[in-house]
Amino acid sequence: MRNIILFDPAKARQELLPLTFTRPVAMIRFGITTIMEKWQRAIEGTCSFDTQDYLSIKYPLVLSPDGDDLHIAANICPDEKLIDAILSLDPEASLLLNNETIAYRGNGEGDSVTYTGSPLALNHIWDLFMLNDEALRRDFSSLTAGRESQPLSDSCRLIGDPANLFIEKGASVEGAIINVAKGPVYIGQDAEIMEGACLRGPIALCEHAVINMGAKIYGATTLGPHCKVGGEINNVVMTGYSNKAHDGFLGNAVIGEWCNLGAGCTASNLKNTYGSIKLWSISEERFVRTGLQFCGLIMGDHSKAGINTMFNTATVVGVGVNFYGPGFPRTYLTSFTQGSTAGMHDMDMDAFFDTASKVMARRNIPLTEIDREILITLRQQLLDIS
Repeated sequence: MRNIILFDPAKARQELLPLTFTRPVAMIRFGITTIMEKWQRAIEGTCSFDTQDYLSIKYPLVLSPDGDDLHIAANICPDEKLIDAILSLDPEASLLLNNETIAYRGNGEGDSVTYTGSPLALNHIWDLFMLNDEALRRDFSSLTAGRESQPLSDSCRLIGDPANLFIEKGASVEGAIINVAKGPVYIGQDAEIMEGACLRGPIALCEHAVINMGAKIYGATTLGPHCKVGGEINNVVMTGYSNKAHDGFLGNAVIGEWCNLGAGCTASNLKNTYGSIKLWSISEERFVRTGLQFCGLIMGDHSKAGINTMFNTATVVGVGVNFYGPGFPRTYLTSFTQGSTAGMHDMDMDAFFDTASKVMARRNIPLTEIDREILITLRQQLLDIS
């Protein structure tokens, strides 16, 4: 049993904002599982986090008594070659990729070894949807190997190899069309796909997630635990506990936890000029070139959009934002603000916590004092910077 510490690389953490405002890099969902869960399956042992101080009260660092810990960059996903290289490290040795440390043993002050592989890694926020296809396929193979799927109901139509469909116990799938010819579809425990839904893999529907009637879901899409979706979705990663339950389009997007997109909410993922997209960098406080033609909505935890909200291409929404009313919001909405196109103003934190408590209670999850402390500390840090 190894003691594994997943550390936040400083640059990657900044590039993965706003998701990493409220979680360590290792707790980002990518493919089917979080990065931490991938490493837990890859190496026998226990995982803890080397992350920001204010997050450590919820995600603590656990050191082994003998100091012989394995430290691994949390933005990198395991593969067979990388696992072998990490487990082959001598005491105190480190593993380098492009002159950056991606793993080390003990204090890492011994010899360094250059890694020649090309691991799957999150270096930018848009990598989450751009690389989700590969991550999802890897997780599907890992999670389903040697296991038998639950049978698909006769009310459904399956297109493609049945081996590319896996249904966990307790899932309900009725009257759906599922195409696995271009990629696998994973349906988690107690998830539900309602009548008339059309799915084209690769897609992951995690535990207790719901796809509403008549929804159209294109890969590569991940719907995290307890998410509820409807309308049209294409290449989206929803972390968990978030809703886009009604008609409207969402594509090439990343959505955090406890978010809600109201009925008719639509987010553009392509400029009218078909030109290259610039995205607001929270860490650099400027627009950066992505090299992408398609990029939609990036939304942090606990953010909401009212009915019929229209988001421009590549809009970034921070943590705890509440936008409502007609018209397009700006392409960057600062964390802990609320309002409309007429103007955004600071969020009242008592009202924010009241709403968050009600939202989380619907999933039988309490808003803890630790959660409150993290969000209060984050807000104060952002105020100190501004």
